[in-house]
Amino acid sequence: MNRLALALTVSLFSAALSALAGTAIELRPAPSPAQDENKNSTEIFNYETTYTGTSDYQRYNGVFGDSDSIYNDISYAHRFLITGNWYLRLGAEYERFDFGGDNGSNHLSPTGLVLGGNNGLPDHLQTFHALIAYEYIVHDHAGAGIDLEPGLYFENHASGDAFDIPWKVWVSFPLKKDKIFGVIGAGGSINSNPIAAPGGGLIWLFTDHLRLEGVFPKPALVYNPNDDWEFRIAGNLYYESFRTDDVVTPLRKLQVHDPVVQYSEDRAGVQATYSHFKPLDITLDVGATVRRDFDFFRAEASVKSDPAPYVRLAVEAKF
Repeated sequence: MNRLALALTVSLFSAALSALAGTAIELRPAPSPAQDENKNSTEIFNYETTYTGTSDYQRYNGVFGDSDSIYNDISYAHRFLITGNWYLRLGAEYERFDFGGDNGSNHLSPTGLVLGGNNGLPDHLQTFHALIAYEYIVHDHAGAGIDLEPGLYFENHASGDAFDIPWKVWVSFPLKKDKIFGVIGAGGSINSNPIAAPGGGLIWLFTDHLRLEGVFPKPALVYNPNDDWEFRIAGNLYYESFRTDDVVTPLRKLQVHDPVVQYSEDRAGVQATYSHFKPLDITLDVGATVRRDFDFFRAEASVKSDPAPYVRLAVEAKF
């Protein structure tokens, strides 16, 4: 916990000096014991899979039916030391949603009726993109940074108009020494609605074992009884935009060619992370996906689902 407090305090101090001087801060090497204590990981691997159970879509008297979903994400990145505690992180990530139930392609009859049992919503969404970040890292915690994820965000066809650049920028700063920290930031992308939005919140260190990470889009109440276990009551507000294929649904307003859909999930649950087998962190969490939303905002139409239970398994390795 003291390491986390140190990381947040040092990040603000460095960011402030950098702004005044107009140059990056170069920290002098410390003796070897301190270097080992402040060692940051350079190789980062993540994999997670999430299953959300079946739930009905809310709108239009049930004509959209129901659906479940499976999410898979795998990424790898390497940190390059630039100067002091500033690192350039480069890597790649692949994400994919697969939707079951009634999601899928429809066809129109000559009379304009929708044929087939599917609702016309995308049956999967995927992205392959680069990871580019410039971050201030202390004890593997990023206190400030700029993050870009340029790549293709699509349903089936990875064409040029599926290119997007999601981004975020953030900085943390102390409000009460070693106790309360503020975080401010912003994020967005070319195909998001709105193009940019604010984020942030508070981090409150109640004790050495209990803290509140009230930072959106992933707020959490965190309890660390020891070095091997971490428990969270957590939320996750996920938003990402994709270029889809032709969408032909029972709703006349949603019969469009190659639209952009902003897909979002709002989740809340409890999670446990086991860290005994270094360098692996193994996380299992369960809870409710409160809402899944296909927002075709340029067509001024969206389709939302009812709540459903979810289970998530994640593995992270840093070394």
